[in-house]
Amino acid sequence: MPKSKGDAPRKSLTAKPARRPTMKDVAKRAAVSLSTVSYVLNDSGPVAADRKARVLDAVRALGYMPNETARNLKRKSVATIGLVVPDLVNQFFAMVAEGVEQAAAERDVLVVFCAPEASGDSESWNSRLLRSQRLDGLIYLSGANSRMQSLVELIQVGPVVLVDEKLHGFNLPCVVSQNRQGAREIAEHLTSLGHRRLAILGGPTELWTAEQRLSGYREAIAAVGMNPDAVPFFAGDYRMESGERLAAEALRGPAGERPTALICANDLMAIGAMSYCRKVGLDVPGDVSIVGFDDLPISSLLYPSLTTVRQPARELGFEAAKLLLSLIDGAEAAPPLPARVTLMIRESSGPIVALPLNMRRGALGGISCP
Repeated sequence: MPKSKGDAPRKSLTAKPARRPTMKDVAKRAAVSLSTVSYVLNDSGPVAADRKARVLDAVRALGYMPNETARNLKRKSVATIGLVVPDLVNQFFAMVAEGVEQAAAERDVLVVFCAPEASGDSESWNSRLLRSQRLDGLIYLSGANSRMQSLVELIQVGPVVLVDEKLHGFNLPCVVSQNRQGAREIAEHLTSLGHRRLAILGGPTELWTAEQRLSGYREAIAAVGMNPDAVPFFAGDYRMESGERLAAEALRGPAGERPTALICANDLMAIGAMSYCRKVGLDVPGDVSIVGFDDLPISSLLYPSLTTVRQPARELGFEAAKLLLSLIDGAEAAPPLPARVTLMIRESSGPIVALPLNMRRGALGGISCP
């Protein structure tokens, strides 16, 4: 029988069932975090009345139904993982956290976030806090002040995955990038511009990333016939303040003798070094080239914009979470290969500018400019 124009179209019997809404969908619709949704649904934490109303409205609109069996029975599907970062100042840590959150949200897994230095609490206190949460596993980013005893306590939580770091004495899976390769490439960039008077503002000497980057710098320096041991090295802590302080030390002395380029172990230290140069009237890159490592979002917005090495921070966080969830599920998952890095050549590096004879003996003692 022919179908009249007024007949409603029939739904296909083979249509795929609608995707079940997740906590991530609720959080997105209500414009709140996943933890806020969890607090409302489980009545496990304080939530402002307006946010609670938005969450409940989103639950009703989406028809979200929590899987009580999965929440109450300990199955292979996990509920909560922990993420420990040193602080909230370094944008690199924030980008890693975004990657972790993305991977966790795809599995409806909640992330408990902990930043010991930002909160002012000791790592020991935070490790006790995380253990009390009965987490299924942990992602750990170490910092300059990381305490190994605290990590020993954290390992008791369950599987632990390290991000952008390897720790001596701990046989833990890790997700890293090509630190050594990136460091070598950025040092080669400076030597290709003719720089031979270099200074290295390195990271914490006890950290694997700092070791790898220093090795890469030294390889590039040796490749042009220089003695790496003769290049001044100043150990910092990956913070902006140490970059500014160490730049002041490195750039003392006559203009014709001090470094023409500073190799900084990360972008924050490079930003600190640029700040020092601006204060004392040194032009970047006219008087001194400065390079970093990480490629923070702010690095391309600086004036001059920062030459650096881009690490795929969000990818590192995402892969670390995937690896952790596989380990929690009981799979024999191997860490991925080191993530590729990219040299980002911008305005803070340039060729050497010849100095007039009357300026070559000028000194920067922290008072006068060349």
